[in-house]
Amino acid sequence: MKRRRRAHRATPTRAAVRPTSFLRGRIQDGLGAVKKEHRGFLEDSIKADFSDSVDIDEAFRPGHEQEHRWDYLLGHRTAKVVIGLEPHSAKQGEVSTLIAKRTAAQDHLRSHLKSGAKITAWLWVASGAVHFADTEKTRRQLDQHGILFVGTKVLRRHLSFRSTG
Repeated sequence: MKRRRRAHRATPTRAAVRPTSFLRGRIQDGLGAVKKEHRGFLEDSIKADFSDSVDIDEAFRPGHEQEHRWDYLLGHRTAKVVIGLEPHSAKQGEVSTLIAKRTAAQDHLRSHLKSGAKITAWLWVASGAVHFADTEKTRRQLDQHGILFVGTKVLRRHLSFRSTG
């Protein structure tokens, strides 16, 4: 009798990643790829909204140890989109670091995503107290690079997605 391999549901991140990419084997159901200490940055009521996740920081670390790396991709179940999540300190000098992380993630992901697949939103959540001025200049800088600073927790209102490429 032949055994059937149980296929994974077509979750957003699995649907976006090429079948030949090594990332495919790192995608976990729900928030399984998100470190436990980082799950607290998501409002409890939205945690079940994510059908899959991948820790791209760890995935791309080999060979890029000294480079900037974004932390996670999360597949949103209802909207059927993939978002990037970066828990990181929120200090004025870190704005350029977050921009560099997003740029590096886009470069790293280019050969791993299917044609037409994209990351719909790039969310930066403060991993501690916020120590930068929420000025027009800072917001404009983040907006120009498609990064949404959400404060200390990702809330449902942050999940009204707009395409950022």
